[in-house]
Amino acid sequence: MNYQQQSLQSATGVELIVALYDGAIRFLHRAIRAVEEDDVIERRFAVKRAIDIIIYLQACLRTNMGGGEVAHSLADFYDAMFQRTLEASHDNSAEGLLEVIACLRNVRDAWTIVARDPQANGVMPRDMRLSSDTTAQPMAFAAPTPKTEAGNARWSA
Repeated sequence: MNYQQQSLQSATGVELIVALYDGAIRFLHRAIRAVEEDDVIERRFAVKRAIDIIIYLQACLRTNMGGGEVAHSLADFYDAMFQRTLEASHDNSAEGLLEVIACLRNVRDAWTIVARDPQANGVMPRDMRLSSDTTAQPMAFAAPTPKTEAGNARWSA
C-alpha cells in the first residue's frame, strides 16, 4: 500500500471530498495541456475523468435525507460544472476549463477549511456540520460507496 492509499484510508469524510476535488482539478489541468498540444484523445480522457468525479460528488449528495438547502445548492453547482466542462471540451477551450478549475478550487478551499478547522463547524450551516465524530460525513453527503467503476460511463467528452 502506498502513501496516497494509506492517507485516503485514514481520511475523514470531508478530507475525502477534498481529495475528490483535487482529482477533478488535476484531470482538468491534464485536459488543458491536451488542448494546448492538440491531443484530442488525452483531452477526452482527462475531461471524462474530471466529469466522472463531478458526477460522483453529485451522486453522493443527500438531497432528500437531511442535506437540505446546502445539498441542493451543491447539486446545482455540480450541474453547472458538468455543463461548463462539456462546453469547454467541445469548444476545445483551455480558458473554459480554467474557469471550471477556478470554481472547483473555490468550493474545494471551503471544504479544506472544514476539514482542518473544527471551529469551522460552528459557522457552517446546521445541516453541513459534522457530528462530534470526526469521521462523520457532512449531512449534505452520503458516504462515498461507488457501486460501479467510474470508467463505465457511457458518454464522451
